[in-house]
Amino acid sequence: MKYVPNVLTASRLVLAPYVFWLLTKHEYRVVLVLFLVVAITDALDGWIARKFNATSRLGAYLDPVADKILLGGVFLTLALTRAIEPWLAGIVLGRDLMILLAAIYFYYAKSLRSFPPSVWGKASTFAQIAFVVAVVTLDSGFVSAPVVLPFEWLTIALTTWSGVDYARKALALHP
Repeated sequence: MKYVPNVLTASRLVLAPYVFWLLTKHEYRVVLVLFLVVAITDALDGWIARKFNATSRLGAYLDPVADKILLGGVFLTLALTRAIEPWLAGIVLGRDLMILLAAIYFYYAKSLRSFPPSVWGKASTFAQIAFVVAVVTLDSGFVSAPVVLPFEWLTIALTTWSGVDYARKALALHP
């Protein structure tokens, strides 16, 4: 049971390129199913790790990396295929790049080894997933465009705010 959370997380990493490829082919119905699988494995790996005390240092690093690669790649692919505006992908990728660079800096310069997600970061991730599902659902013909707009604005607001919050915390750590 000790390795199950890491295997589930690794499965998301392995699945990511396939999701990107499906998005380029506009296979949105399959992407919806895979997003459900991804969401379940993401919730399940954390639950198993906590419930069975199967946490690991590798898992602590791998889980957020898997999430960033999957979501960042999805936003980039959707922007490149013109399913979303490139500036929106830029907001998501820019925030993630800022967090990554700060994490690397503090890891090496300050010996800070823990980068726990904030409540705003988790809310931002949830909004991003909801927006992607809304876009893919729209392009599958299941919903109309006005349904997607609130998810877009929520994604913009929470991604921006979480970036500001992470920057504020990083500046507080820097003398």
